[in-house]
Amino acid sequence: MITPALLPLSGRRLPPLNLGASAFPHHRATLRLSEKFILLLILSAFITLCFGAFFFLPDSSKHKRFDLGLEDVLIPHVDTSKGDKNLGGFLIHGQGGHDEHRHREEEERLRNKIRADHEKALEEAKEKLKKSRDEIQAEIQTEKNKVVQELKKKDSKPLPPVPLPNLIGINGGEPAEPDIREKRNKVKEMMKHAWDNYRQYGWGHNELKPIARKGHSTNIFGNSQMGATIVDALDTLYIMGLHDEFRDGQEWIDKNLDFSVNSEVSVFEVNIRFIGGLLAAYYLSGQEVFKIKAVQLAGKLLPAFNTPTGIPWAMVNLKSGVGRNWGWASAGSSILAEFGTLHMEFVHLSYLTGDPVYYNKVMHIRKLLQKMDRPNGLYPNYLNPRTGRWGQHHTSVGGLGDSFYEYLLKAWLMSDKTDTEARKMYDDAIEAIEKHLIRKSNGGLTFIGEWKNGHLERKMGHLTCFAGGMFALGADGSRDDKAGHYLQLGAEIAHTCHESYDRTTLKLGPEAFKFDGGVEAVAVRQNEKYYILRPEVIETYWYMWRFTHDPKYRQWGWEATQAIDKYCRVSGGFSGVKDVYSSSPTYDDVQQSFFLAETLKYLYLLFSNDDLLPLDNWVFNTEAHPLPVLHLANTTLSGNPAYR
Repeated sequence: MITPALLPLSGRRLPPLNLGASAFPHHRATLRLSEKFILLLILSAFITLCFGAFFFLPDSSKHKRFDLGLEDVLIPHVDTSKGDKNLGGFLIHGQGGHDEHRHREEEERLRNKIRADHEKALEEAKEKLKKSRDEIQAEIQTEKNKVVQELKKKDSKPLPPVPLPNLIGINGGEPAEPDIREKRNKVKEMMKHAWDNYRQYGWGHNELKPIARKGHSTNIFGNSQMGATIVDALDTLYIMGLHDEFRDGQEWIDKNLDFSVNSEVSVFEVNIRFIGGLLAAYYLSGQEVFKIKAVQLAGKLLPAFNTPTGIPWAMVNLKSGVGRNWGWASAGSSILAEFGTLHMEFVHLSYLTGDPVYYNKVMHIRKLLQKMDRPNGLYPNYLNPRTGRWGQHHTSVGGLGDSFYEYLLKAWLMSDKTDTEARKMYDDAIEAIEKHLIRKSNGGLTFIGEWKNGHLERKMGHLTCFAGGMFALGADGSRDDKAGHYLQLGAEIAHTCHESYDRTTLKLGPEAFKFDGGVEAVAVRQNEKYYILRPEVIETYWYMWRFTHDPKYRQWGWEATQAIDKYCRVSGGFSGVKDVYSSSPTYDDVQQSFFLAETLKYLYLLFSNDDLLPLDNWVFNTEAHPLPVLHLANTTLSGNPAYR
């Protein structure tokens, strides 16, 4: 059993989790000073002042102040009656007496001022003590807010103006067919249900517990309320035309999203959900606050790259910059799907800021990987950031590996197909995957297994189902005129993953399914039978629809929509289920942020026309956040030193 507290749940990242993985307590990181402590501070200050007044102020009756030339000086007395002409003792009883009187008056004046200040401070303290607890808390919060606002002003440095890429298809897409329009509207209603309940019961928390009707979080977000669902859902709200909800999210982000917290977060998850979500919201809406917040957060992630190899740690503390890796990872390694899924967001960061640091970080990772030997041409899932050596030889197109391959392809697409280096790495990797990992079952189902120490495990994860869409997306431009082959391979993977849904009681897919003996596309272990609102199968349906317009993909997507609405919908939102083979399943009571970011977005796009976020102009990150293709003719990128 995998320890729940160790693994992120989002999107296509990590291997199957035990269902306990979603129940993490949420701890507020904000420091609160107790009223008693405040009062003790006030009283301590008064006592200190009082002691200072009575013990440290000078008293002229006991202490003499000596100032040469101005006050009494101890020199010999001169008897002028004897005719001595030395007048050096003139100051003893002459000008010195006048100065002493003046200093006594000054000291008295200072004492009176201090007494008056003490009396005023004591009166203020009495007034404080008369106030209620709520009033004192309000005053403390006001002072804290002032400090936060000052820090925000310091962090909000204006970014250089950069021309936006040519943005096409950011709204619309309404289908002409009434039945398709009705299905699209149903998906929009589901989004509204998920958002409204989060707004009511979990606002500001990372996620929602829809049955308990309260906020929820996992360790991938640290111990802070960072509003992950808000950031993740923004672009979905925007393309659905839910602009009031979008503005509510923008207002929360502007006023509350703070990255200067003492919180340890997943670099990968925060990059794809927060930086990806903020960048997408910026490109869609043009609101500067999203760009500014994305750049602020990116700066907090950079210390994770401070390793001997430049391969980043899995986690970083946003305040201290201290990084470390997951305790369960092989030999203290970083994860391929994590450090290999930064390229899209970091290239856009360099484009928007003109700062090459982000681009250089991800290109350094690429250069290092290109120099390394790969067993059977495959990339192992583990790489040690201290030594630069592979860990355990385990290769997967599902959890731990998946989005690395996706981002190689999408780096090429996002560069307007000019990043031929990325395309070559993708083609090489896919050839090795097809040779060693892709097989047909006895029943004729194409599946992608996992390579473990020279042995192929005939098991496929829900996360791996994204690959059908990836093969279709990468078909155009593939080697040796194999576009038709890869489009067909994508269709076969889509079919297999649909079977994994169709062979369950709920018509929702399990977390992982086997192809052993007579068992095909069915989960065997109890801890692999759950469905946590994952998007990968629907994602593949959408890509296959875009490239083929075969109506079966819309039909399959509608089956999934109905099953989610029937079995995952509760009055307080949407919840995952623990057993898709049970006719009366129990809920896991978590509404994942990626359900709003990915699952509902892909369903909405599936029932929209192709002119909404056309794939010639937009590339989706692994959390389904659309980022524009950087067409060189439409941007200053070719002249941007950050990109060169």
